[in-house]
Amino acid sequence: MSQGRSRTRRDFISLAATGVATAALTSSRAGGARASAGIKAIAFDGFTIIDARPVAARAEELFPGQGKALVQAWRAQQFSYAWLRTMGDRYRDFWRVTEDALDAAARAQGLALDAERRARLMRSYLELKAWPDAVPVLRHLTDAGIKLVFLSNFTAAMLDAAVKNSGLDGVFEDHLSTDLVQAYKPDPRAYAMAPRSFGLTREEIAFVAFAGWDVAGAKWFGYPTYWANRAGAPRDTLGATADAEGTDLSGLEAFVGLRT
Repeated sequence: MSQGRSRTRRDFISLAATGVATAALTSSRAGGARASAGIKAIAFDGFTIIDARPVAARAEELFPGQGKALVQAWRAQQFSYAWLRTMGDRYRDFWRVTEDALDAAARAQGLALDAERRARLMRSYLELKAWPDAVPVLRHLTDAGIKLVFLSNFTAAMLDAAVKNSGLDGVFEDHLSTDLVQAYKPDPRAYAMAPRSFGLTREEIAFVAFAGWDVAGAKWFGYPTYWANRAGAPRDTLGATADAEGTDLSGLEAFVGLRT
């Protein structure tokens, strides 16, 4: 039985996504150790690059005064469903999990989610763009010869839309969506995609996490890990700490040894 399969439902749900909720962009304050100078590739969680705040704005537009609560419940349900489906070997891709989570969250909040509002909320995920600080950092990393890839629960279509919307065509390698292994992070099968794809050791690949539970998963797997803690979430007590942390990506180049 895999490491991910052996965890109980309570263990997975306790990885609660405090860091899943997005927050306003603040200035970077990187801290921690520098990764090995041998970093040759970087794998990114989707939310480290993709700004999901417009989803919350759309929810508030459609449900004035109730949008924030809806999105908080929706995001928590997204990851609860993803983890439970991985544990139960009943995989559905993240687009369908997101639809299911939206329906459940709306019911829990007592909101009437008609077909039009449901479609508009889902479509917001295909209209997302990169965080403002991300684009120049990504281009500098690419120019330095470091390979970049999304290692994300998002489907390839969701990632493709964000890349196109942000003018980042040609920056990333082929997406490492969890669809490829039918298991969501933090299952080790998901993290193992990058070493296989690049033909590198895990020590040669830096991982950039958005949520605290993803920091833990990446560190458990053995990646040098940078936490882009855009939500200002507190550190989790899971026995794993990021090697460096900032509120955006501005400290990432120093972390991989491109700047002092």
